Amino acid sequence: MRIVCLSDTHGHHAALDVPEGEVLVHAGDATLGGTAKEVTAFASWFRALPHPHKLFVAGNHDRLFEDRPGEARRLLGDGIVYLQDTGTTIEGKRFWGSPWQPWFLDYAFNLRRGKALQAKWDLIPEETDVLITHGPPRGLRDRVEGPVAQLLGRVLGQGPHAGCDDLREAVARRRPILHVFGHIHEGYGRETIDGTAFVNASVVDARYRPVNAPVVVEL
Repeated sequence: MRIVCLSDTHGHHAALDVPEGEVLVHAGDATLGGTAKEVTAFASWFRALPHPHKLFVAGNHDRLFEDRPGEARRLLGDGIVYLQDTGTTIEGKRFWGSPWQPWFLDYAFNLRRGKALQAKWDLIPEETDVLITHGPPRGLRDRVEGPVAQLLGRVLGQGPHAGCDDLREAVARRRPILHVFGHIHEGYGRETIDGTAFVNASVVDARYRPVNAPVVVEL
């Protein structure tokens, strides 16, 4: 199974050269302001791509999916599977998606670290082959730089690693084959630990320029 991974496109869809594959995964932040107009534009582009299976998880910029979820899902239309603490099976592989991340400023799908986030990760089935979250696990392609890192330290009292500790523990217990995420633009890339391929598929860099290619994973 050839999985094409995207995240954090932030409206730059026309600039992307998307490789062929069986499954197209978008791990959130398709929009910048989360408006209905942006969701409509994204959905029209996403649906038109030739991949047989298309999965989408919302991100912190995709506010419509938290504020008016019914409208947002209708705008996606047919042919896009939206995952919010839900799963789907494709060719025998079990996918699970979740949009939440540790609280940071006034964004969508924010939860406080600790029990609130852990409760979301507890929903991930033990038998999960591909996990899709918007935010990264702590310590894995989650390092922020510059003013954002300073803000994390000043406001939240944490270091430059913005990922979630409880998510990393959940992944370590379930050991999916693949974990796709984004959110931290500086973390783009992939690495494999204990049999799990971790992919930060952020298309844009820290300055919101679409400079990164989609990541292809052969499962």
